[in-house]
Parts: sequence; C-alpha cells; structure tokens
Amino acid sequence: MYQIGIDIGGMSIKAGLVSDGRIISWRSVPTDTDAGADKIIGDIAAMVNQLKEEAGDKIITGVGIGCPGAVSSSTGVVDHAYNLKWDYVPLGEKMQKLTGYPTRVCNDANAAALGEAKYGAGKRYNSSVFITIGTGIGSGIIIDGRMYEGNQSKGAEIGHVVIKSGGEPCTCGRRGCFEAYSSATALIRDTKRAMLKHPDSKLWTVSPEIEKVTGKTLFDAMLLEDRTAKRVFDSYIKMLGEGLCNIINALRPEAIILGGGVCAQGDVLLVPLKKYINKYAFGEGPHVGLHIASLKNDAGIIGAAALVAWSNA
Repeated sequence: MYQIGIDIGGMSIKAGLVSDGRIISWRSVPTDTDAGADKIIGDIAAMVNQLKEEAGDKIITGVGIGCPGAVSSSTGVVDHAYNLKWDYVPLGEKMQKLTGYPTRVCNDANAAALGEAKYGAGKRYNSSVFITIGTGIGSGIIIDGRMYEGNQSKGAEIGHVVIKSGGEPCTCGRRGCFEAYSSATALIRDTKRAMLKHPDSKLWTVSPEIEKVTGKTLFDAMLLEDRTAKRVFDSYIKMLGEGLCNIINALRPEAIILGGGVCAQGDVLLVPLKKYINKYAFGEGPHVGLHIASLKNDAGIIGAAALVAWSNA
C-alpha cells in the first residue's frame, strides 16, 4: 500500500509518494502565501495528481497533510495558520474533493513526530516526545504509538511552557517561554549580544559581520576555543536542558527526539544535554533516551503519510 504525504512549509510545500516509511518519488512547489488558500490547495492537488500518475497501478490509500498552525485534526480544518495567512480553511474537505482521496490533516510538528516515532529515531519506543529546534520550538507527543494532540487538537505546544518567569519576550506574547531561550532564533540572539559585549571574541573571526551570524557561528567559535562562545553555549544547554527536564518530569516518555538545524552538531549538543537531564530530572525514574532525529527533512512527508498508513492499520 502507498500513501501521499504533504509537508506544508512557510517557504515551500513538499509532496511524496510513500511506502512503509520510504519516499518513492516527490515534488515541491513554492508556498504562494499571497495568493490565498485556494491557490495553495490547488498547487498541492496538482502535485498529488502528478504523483498518482507516477504511481501507475499502485494502490494509494489516501493523502496525509502536515500543516503549520492550529489544526483540528478530527475535521481537517486549519483554524489559524498565521504564516500562511489562513483562517478557518477546510483543508481536508477541499483536498478530498480535488483529488478523490480520503485526506487526513494535522499540525506539521505532530506529523513529524509521528514520522520519527514510526520510522525514525523513535521507532523502538512506544512513547516519545519530538522537539524541533528552529525559528521556534515545535513539538509532538506520542503515547502508546499514537499522537497526543490534546483538547480540539490544540495541545503539545511545549515551546510555550515558561521556564523563566518574566524573562525574554516570546512571539506568543508571554515572557520566558522555552522557545524564547532554546530556539535557533534565541541562540543567534544571544550570540550577537555576546559579540557586542566582547569585541575581542573569536566569534568575530567566524562572523565578521554580525548580521550574518547563524546558529552554527557559536559552534565554529568553540572549535577555536573561544571562552565567550563557550559561556553562551553553556547557558544555552542549561535553558534547553531545563525545558527537557520539564518534559521528562511531566510525561516521563521513553525517549526525547531532537530535530532541527542545531542538531547537526550531534554529540557536541547531545553529550552535555544528557549530562544535564541525568543530573536534574526529578527522582530515580526510568531512563529517558535522548536522540537526534534520523529522518531529517523527510520527517514531515513521512509522518503525514503515516497519518493515513496507521489509521488504516
């Protein structure tokens, strides 16, 4: 059996023909946010039809879609997706009419979490939490092999759990959120602040123009044994570790899976994080594994397809 998985992003939309967690063929188009929802949905339907033609006589059981924003997965309605400029878009219904395939829709981070749980770094666990470290903090919770989405599918916003009351402002309007300290955006912000405070830092050697600082700048400076970079890194590990300890203490999953560009650092990130959570997570509870996501940029497509594959299992 085959499924088509759709990963809607702010810059591009990816579609893939998937079988047992493997992408057989795929398509991508730019996300035309200014043209409105119907244009985007039409673009998605066109990719689905292209993949259908490529599939030939293969049986396609449905379409799964991971979409950013607040999504009611039971109805397939995208209630709000600010990056797409959408309000109350019946995405599932529209796609089913255009393609003829049964269509399931969920939040994009939840789809990626399902992909990693079924086919990636979390496949040996029954319960896991997926955290994406990017512009913000995305998250998805898997319990007993199924997504936990909360009331009206609006749960799992772990990025907006406060870890420092009255702290840094967050895009959600609160202060001190996990996202405000542990996203790649926060890491870049703190790196820039350290550069301005320490003009002798080797951070300037790595990035002579402060406007071009990226999430990798800090790690490159650490290779030069820069003390300023190391202090920023230690602070980052502490705040990321605090957020992960909160997850462990509240849910005690079997594993936490980390994704996003920062995770390309591998053990440089994982080793101190494991040390932190082993020291500060509450009590003598069962061990919680900490892993880097293995599906990388394919997690969204594979997870969206898994919405269909596992609903029919």
